[in-house]
Amino acid sequence: MKVNIRRISEITGFSMSTVSNALNHKKGVNRNTSEKIWKAAEELGYRVEEEITKIRFVIFRKNGMIIDDSSFHPAVIEGVERQAKLMGYETVFCYVDSSDSDYEEQLLDILSDMHSGVVLLGTEMMEEDYAPYERAKNRIILLDGRSDRYGFDSVLINDTEAAQEAVGYIAGKGHERIGYLQGEFRIQAFRSREAGYYRMMERCGLPVKPEYVATVGTRIETAYQKMKEYLAGAKELPTAFFADNDVIAIGCMRAMKECGYDVPGDISVIGFDDVAYGQVSDPPLSTMHVYKQELGARAVRELLAMGEKDGRAKVKIQVCAEFVERGSVKDIRKL
Repeated sequence: MKVNIRRISEITGFSMSTVSNALNHKKGVNRNTSEKIWKAAEELGYRVEEEITKIRFVIFRKNGMIIDDSSFHPAVIEGVERQAKLMGYETVFCYVDSSDSDYEEQLLDILSDMHSGVVLLGTEMMEEDYAPYERAKNRIILLDGRSDRYGFDSVLINDTEAAQEAVGYIAGKGHERIGYLQGEFRIQAFRSREAGYYRMMERCGLPVKPEYVATVGTRIETAYQKMKEYLAGAKELPTAFFADNDVIAIGCMRAMKECGYDVPGDISVIGFDDVAYGQVSDPPLSTMHVYKQELGARAVRELLAMGEKDGRAKVKIQVCAEFVERGSVKDIRKL
């Protein structure tokens, strides 16, 4: 039997006009009624034809410790907007904060709009934050986010491999005591970079001492403050540090200099992301360059290509980072 609005009305007991309004996301249907209608429609195999007219760029905020002061994300946003415009779509930007009282209502509106494709910026998302998004009725792609439990089409940075390259570069300059500047808010990207750090240290046969791992804030000021505390209590320091990102690296370099350490004379530092002010820091920061605009653009292209996919397999695309050598790492190899 063909599934239509009349059939859904008979099954649910709601009028055909109410069913039609719910399936077309019109106002006037309360949340519980809409959910019951959609559940029945899905169980019956009813499908609404998608016609994407806009790209909705959703910026997830958990606590703002990463995205609020970052110069990384504006470049990603620019990539999304530029690519969408090239392909003839407008872009709508919105922030969702998991601590807002109406968070669930915001998600219902975003994830039930069949005329928008969603690019979800998941930088601050943790594993427990993904569950509501799995219920999306429209197309959704995850950008700069990782989930082991839930399956999403994703575009992300090759964090683990890039971190390995950074640490390998430091080791190649003769450093054997290589420390790690880790952000205290352990986003998934940082965990992946941490895995790369440990993997390369093991590959190079270098020891990882707990006292060489400094946990610091994720903003320049908090990284600076925590690093000063770390240095005040440190009995032994490594000759170099790999940092979770440039913001952390720059804050920690400032603390090192104030505590009397020369960078890179006494301690070398390498960052990640290649934010603009790393080029003018003192010294200029060696880092892993992330193609931020390409990340955003690729997410849009993949989102719009979903309708052409055969089957239901999820795809994860990694955009490779590239090493940038500046002046924050000293070569200590014996000549």
